[in-house]
Amino acid sequence: MKQIEKNNEIITAKLKKLIAPFILRRTKEEVAKDLPPLSERIYLCQMTEEQEQFYEEKKSEIRNYILDNISREGIKKSQIIILSGLTKLRLIANHPLLIDKNYNHDSGKFSEIIENIEKLNQTQHKVLIFSQFVKYLKFFKEYFDKNNLPYAMLTGENSEKERINQINLFQESANVKFFLISLKAGGQGLNLTAADYVFVLDPWWNPAVELQAISRSHRIGQNKKVFVYKFICKNSIEEKIVLLQQKKADVSKEFIDNKINFSKLSESDILELFN
Repeated sequence: MKQIEKNNEIITAKLKKLIAPFILRRTKEEVAKDLPPLSERIYLCQMTEEQEQFYEEKKSEIRNYILDNISREGIKKSQIIILSGLTKLRLIANHPLLIDKNYNHDSGKFSEIIENIEKLNQTQHKVLIFSQFVKYLKFFKEYFDKNNLPYAMLTGENSEKERINQINLFQESANVKFFLISLKAGGQGLNLTAADYVFVLDPWWNPAVELQAISRSHRIGQNKKVFVYKFICKNSIEEKIVLLQQKKADVSKEFIDNKINFSKLSESDILELFN
C-alpha cells in the first residue's frame, strides 16, 4: 500500500510538472483581461540641425565603408561591421555625444524626453525609463543630479543588494518618480507596478524585448492605465528599423541580443538602412 502511494505521488509530481506551463499560460491570458488598458505611442523626435548634419556625415562614412567591405567579403562576413555601423547611428540618434566627446550641440530626442520628464514631474505619475545603452541612461542621471530630482537606477553594474534597494526605493517612495533601467538588467523579473508611464528610449529589432520591459509595469497588481512612449528619431536608422519591421515581420526574430543572422535581409535591405 505504501509503495502504491509513493508511486502515485511520483506520478502526480510528474504530471504537475508537465502541465504547469499550460496552466501558467492560460492563467496569464485570463489575468490580462483584468489588467487596466495599455496605450502605446510612437513619439517622433526631430533632430536638431547640428545633430542631423553630424548624423548625415557619419552615415555617409559608415555606408561607404560597409559597401566596400561587402564588395570584398560579402554580406555574411560583414555582419560585425554592419552591426557596428547600425549601433553608431543609433547612438547618434540618441545623442552625438555618445560617440564624439567634442560634439557641443543639443540632441533633439534628448531634449524632447527631458521636456516630457519635466511635465510628468509636476504630476503624481511614475515613469520607467528604459535604454539599451547604460551610457545614455547616465546622461539622464546627470540631469536628475543637477536638478535635484530623486530617482532610482538599475543596470548590470548593481549588486543584488543594490538591485533590491533600488526597486524598493521606486516602489515605496512617493518622491521617487523616475526609474532609469537598462534593458539587459531590467527586462525580466521585476514587479514595478508603481509606474504608469514607460519610456522606451531606443527601440531595437526584437519587439519581445520591448514587451518584457513594458510588462514590468503592466502586470498583476497594476490598477492604473499604462502609457508607453517609444521615442524614435525622424529620418534616422530608428525610423528605418520600424519600417523594415513592418515590411518583414519575421526579421525581428533574427535580431535577438545583438546575435544577428542576416539571412532574412537582402543586400538592398541592408543598404536601405544606410541611405
